[in-house]
Amino acid sequence: MQLTILGCHSATPRANAHPTAQILDINGELMLIDCGEGTQVQLRKQKVKFSRLSHIFISHLHGDHYFGLIGLLSTFSLLSRTAELHIHAPKGLEEIIKLQLKASHAYTSYPLIFHTLASSKPEMILDNEKLTVETIPLDHRIYTNGFLFKAKAGDRKLLIDKVLDLNIDKAYYKSIVKGKDVETKDGELINNKDITEDPKPAPSYAFCSDTAFKPTIVPQITGVSLLYHESTFLEEQEHLCNKTKHSTAKQAGIIAQKAQVHKLILGHFSARYKDLSLFEKEAKVVFDHAENAETGKIFRYD
Repeated sequence: MQLTILGCHSATPRANAHPTAQILDINGELMLIDCGEGTQVQLRKQKVKFSRLSHIFISHLHGDHYFGLIGLLSTFSLLSRTAELHIHAPKGLEEIIKLQLKASHAYTSYPLIFHTLASSKPEMILDNEKLTVETIPLDHRIYTNGFLFKAKAGDRKLLIDKVLDLNIDKAYYKSIVKGKDVETKDGELINNKDITEDPKPAPSYAFCSDTAFKPTIVPQITGVSLLYHESTFLEEQEHLCNKTKHSTAKQAGIIAQKAQVHKLILGHFSARYKDLSLFEKEAKVVFDHAENAETGKIFRYD
């Protein structure tokens, strides 16, 4: 699993600060999470092949999370894309995009499929052979979701010495790693667990963008490999969280600690702060494995 940060700052884009956008690669499935202004430029800088994107997830309809979308969709058409594209987003985005296309007498050269999100409870929104995706309802000024991505487990590991000792035909190897029991040439039934090992634990990623401190999400994200949690403010400005429905770095650390995640990634930094290292320091007061997001930074988990 690989996460690439395309932007991790709040509000308006600046020369060296880009609004929220990320690329997540799970088992070769490439997905875009949020699409702030300038996202397609960052995609090009990271040499991401546009044709590999099949799903886009938009957390909410504040501009710094989706204003780059219409430009990206238009570029796909200019590149003569034909493969369908799925957009998972709150109610209203489909109407916005279609109005923008209509007003400019434009169209897409590919099927554009919208999946409207409206539930206030977690729901499964994608389930294929590689992964599942669930919504994580958050607490912001408008309807907002985070997203929980879970890779599906790979094949079981063949214990080759045991297989050879039992003289099992190679023709059965593919079915064995898929979890099937097998018969030897003598007709003896061999339990799959006797000749294989469990695969590595499948990686998972929780994206928790704009939200007030919400400990009720902890059960859903417990044990994830990577957690991105917004940290717009430092603790000294915690009083701003109630009005803006954002979180502090320390609050993000508390969520990570309670959920026992492997790594916390901090982002959505307010432009008022010049020294972003303070966010990491503050989160580490309660959770050691915290790290700041940064445009162009890559996080891997195998």
